[in-house]
Amino acid sequence: MSILRLRGREFGQGEYAVMAVVNRTPDSFFDKGRTYGFGAALEAVDQAVEGGADIVDIGGVKAGPGETVDAHEEIRRVADLVSAVRERHPELIISVDTWRAEVGEVVAKAGADLLNDTWGGVDRALAEVAARHGVGLVCAHAGRVEPRTRPHRIAYADVVADVVSYTVDLAERAVAAGVARESILIDPAHDFGKNTFHSLEVSRRLDEMVATGWPVLVAVSNKDFVGEALGGLPVEERHAGTIATLAVSALQGARVFRVHDAASARTALAEVTRLTRAGD
Repeated sequence: MSILRLRGREFGQGEYAVMAVVNRTPDSFFDKGRTYGFGAALEAVDQAVEGGADIVDIGGVKAGPGETVDAHEEIRRVADLVSAVRERHPELIISVDTWRAEVGEVVAKAGADLLNDTWGGVDRALAEVAARHGVGLVCAHAGRVEPRTRPHRIAYADVVADVVSYTVDLAERAVAAGVARESILIDPAHDFGKNTFHSLEVSRRLDEMVATGWPVLVAVSNKDFVGEALGGLPVEERHAGTIATLAVSALQGARVFRVHDAASARTALAEVTRLTRAGD
């Protein structure tokens, strides 16, 4: 299994990195805009670091359908925050959730260490940006759909096989573009271009992604498939399901965990470590 290296830090096999979500969006599905304000976003970063986050993932565009946010507005929301966080937390790994090369260029200059391309390579120039600035890249599987869309009745012959082949291809393309191999992650992107059955199948067979040797990121925190699998729970009641899914993912070898509650995730992953190393 490969080493993951970001901002000079290394995460080897069995070492888990917590990635905390901080969204500068007025319409986030989870916090409904609570961290949209600049001061509130900075405070959320501070809390995440205190809770044990290794990485903070800053986003400026809601993942689902909603208000149109162009590149200029996305940059307005995230670039200054990246700069402020870099000054405030010099050792923190900063990620930015964007699919746009134009945005990636600005935030990399502002101090970002990782570009989280949740929409799966729709802008191929983003890998070139990561290579040029020496930052990491997340290669995700979003079912080849347009950003911020929800396809109707999407189908796969084998969703896990599709996820593995697509993300590995993106990762190899990124290496060819000049991104450091040890700074690339692959992400199944639960619920992106997938229904609940697909997301559950990916979770059950996550070890097949891990077996590729690429570090695997999972972003399952409070997502719809968690709520639907537990009988239709609303967002505010999905925490227990989230933690259970994180533990299963960790046991299968996932390396990075994107979450809304960094402290709970850190505690859960510490227990997974204790349980799996009890006989060492």
